[in-house]
Amino acid sequence: MTQEMDRTAAAPAGAARETLEDYTLRFAPRSYRRWSPGVVGVTALGGIAYLADFAIGANIGIAYGTVNALWGIAVFASVIIATGLPLAYYAARYNLDLDLITRGSGFGYYGSILTNVIFATFTFIFFALEGSIMAQGLELGLGLPLWAGYAVSTVIIFPLVVYGMSLLSTLQVWTTPLWLVLMVLPFGYLLLAHPDSVSTFLAYQGEDGAGAPSLGSVMLAAGVCLSLIAQIAEQIDYLRFMPPRTPENARRWWAATLLAGPGWVLFGAAKQVVGLFLAVYLIANLADGATVANEPVHQFLAIYQELMPAWLAITLAVVLVVISQIKINVTNAYSGSLAWTNSFTRVTGTYPGRLVFLGVNLVIALVLMEANMFDFLNAILGFYANMGIAWIVVVATDIVVNKYLLGISPKVPEFRRGMLYAVNPVGFGSVVVAGGLSIAAFFGLLGEAIAPFSPLVAIVLGVVLPPVIALATRGRWYLRRTDDGIDLPMLDEHGNPSAVTLPCHVCGQDLERPDMAACPAHDAYVCSLCLSTDRTGEHLLPAQV
Repeated sequence: MTQEMDRTAAAPAGAARETLEDYTLRFAPRSYRRWSPGVVGVTALGGIAYLADFAIGANIGIAYGTVNALWGIAVFASVIIATGLPLAYYAARYNLDLDLITRGSGFGYYGSILTNVIFATFTFIFFALEGSIMAQGLELGLGLPLWAGYAVSTVIIFPLVVYGMSLLSTLQVWTTPLWLVLMVLPFGYLLLAHPDSVSTFLAYQGEDGAGAPSLGSVMLAAGVCLSLIAQIAEQIDYLRFMPPRTPENARRWWAATLLAGPGWVLFGAAKQVVGLFLAVYLIANLADGATVANEPVHQFLAIYQELMPAWLAITLAVVLVVISQIKINVTNAYSGSLAWTNSFTRVTGTYPGRLVFLGVNLVIALVLMEANMFDFLNAILGFYANMGIAWIVVVATDIVVNKYLLGISPKVPEFRRGMLYAVNPVGFGSVVVAGGLSIAAFFGLLGEAIAPFSPLVAIVLGVVLPPVIALATRGRWYLRRTDDGIDLPMLDEHGNPSAVTLPCHVCGQDLERPDMAACPAHDAYVCSLCLSTDRTGEHLLPAQV
């Protein structure tokens, strides 16, 4: 028995030490958060450098016409801002990733594994999409076959993600100026040199000429765009490293949180509009423009060629594609590895290391690329959007309605094992019902007339169900107990997580108060990760196994 206890203690101790590079799976302590609000904000926004928005904007415009696409993008942006604001605030204020927030916002300790799988799926779908775009650029500029380009765009990411936030912040900050110049140049040129392209863009009716204004088409377009709703989780993977909010930095703190949180959609929506604008220009002015109009590398190359020699145009187009792909896919790979690792650790009680699941995420993305997912983009994104919408809307509703308006859900988020029930029906049940019914609607199982409105099904149910279930259950499934056994405040005088450190008797690390709970069996403290990897229940609070 003693040997078994020794092995159990050694496993969480090793896991705890390994996660301290970027605080994988756990609260990000004040001692690690040395970056200013501006640096954190720029780093988070660096993750939205992806070119997928250009492809998405082009695809929905070609399918539904400019007017419907623009209205769809407006619906998309409105939903993102409304749901992203409470999530970004909680992440920056309490220094937690979205999985840790989700646990205490209606899902429970094991219930949030469902949303981890939803998020991990988002990361490899969009990794594959960006990798496909990079492969198109490498084929155009270097003559590299697509299958080889897919492999290169995957392998190049692995070493860049190994060191977590410390390397990613530097990469994002230094590559942003060049990316901005290359991105804005074509659009600015067309506005100045071809002002008539604006009227052509606004009049575009889609590939079949049937793009008359239609609510159904608007919602179909919005549904494809809303596949990006889970992007807020990637923004939060950076925002959790925000410094404490104080009276001195409050204005900068809020500016960075808003801009890098829900504000990412302003840039995303703009890129979708520009992507459609460039696609329409190619269709109207190039003989074979319709065949490549939805491929960002060809969009940029066509405009660059009007400005400079062909060799330089190809060079810059490839450089833009490579920079954009690296900037976003380091984020996709990083966030995906966190999501998979978190799920695996909770289910098995073992921590295999984030790099194992970094490899898993990259392999899945590579398989999607080799399967040529780019040709089925609208269908893949439209289907995925339903579960993504259900998850994000449910968590946002729990924060805004159940925490602040009804006071049923605890305002300070809880994420530690032993403090939470395994599953909370408020969030878990809401996502299952909202996501399931919206997917049924998407496939026409609720009637063909409802099919275009599947995103609305997810949104409406995601708003209505959490407070209804919370009231019906009287909030009893949020917390097993309110006392973690530590007689020290969780927050400081400004409402920030306390910086007081306590020793974890399992892994031997001195960690900050919000990450710790009492271990009555040993009259000591234990950290959240050691609780997560404690398969025997030896370190849990009494009667909480």
